[in-house]
Amino acid sequence: MSRRRTLGPKKTIALLVGAAAVVGGGAFAMANTSSAAQAPKALSAGDSTVCLGLATAIGNNQAFIAGQRANPDAQSAARIANREAVIAQIQVQQKASGCTVGESAQGSQPAQTAPAQTAPAGNAGAAGNTGNAGNAGNAGNAGNAGNAGNAGNAGNGAAAGQQVCNGSTVTLSGEGGAPAASSNQFPSGTKLKVTNLDNNKSTTVTVTSVSGSCVLLNNAAFEQVREPGKFLIRRAVIQKVG
Repeated sequence: MSRRRTLGPKKTIALLVGAAAVVGGGAFAMANTSSAAQAPKALSAGDSTVCLGLATAIGNNQAFIAGQRANPDAQSAARIANREAVIAQIQVQQKASGCTVGESAQGSQPAQTAPAQTAPAGNAGAAGNTGNAGNAGNAGNAGNAGNAGNAGNAGNGAAAGQQVCNGSTVTLSGEGGAPAASSNQFPSGTKLKVTNLDNNKSTTVTVTSVSGSCVLLNNAAFEQVREPGKFLIRRAVIQKVG
């Protein structure tokens, strides 16, 4: 007569717990593998015009910071801190848009050379700045607060209503506040009209600060002329109106 062996309660519970652990571990591993497989790949500037616009905005701010560090003045530290905060905000937008966070690209902002200006006879002290008069692309010199009156930027010679910054793309500076612009070619107080030829929207803004490009629009101004979902205006007309 055969005898059937039975497991005790403790051994039965141990076997059940072990089996559950194996099944649970397998399910967890499958879930992780599935999640990793479904994780979206971050887009680069070459994949999306949105990402290109944001990367260009970061590049322009980085160019401005580099200019300030190369030619610092009493206000450079504050300007750099402000632009670093702006870059951090743009990086938040990059993440929200599925773009590569921190990617940077320089905008196609061609420097425009102004004719050298002769220093007035009575202003001998300013004569040494004549060599810098045509250096429109030197964001560091343009950013010197004490030299604002002698900036000699290329745009200063433009007549009211004249088109300027030919061939430039327009992007945002990332700065908040009321609609305004920043520029390395026009002094504070200059009024510029920016028209987006892709949707025929335009805005007239006042230059309030220095940047590393011919013209950058702050967030509020850019919203007035941009196409939905885009952070770069490829076809723009920029006019000096005041």
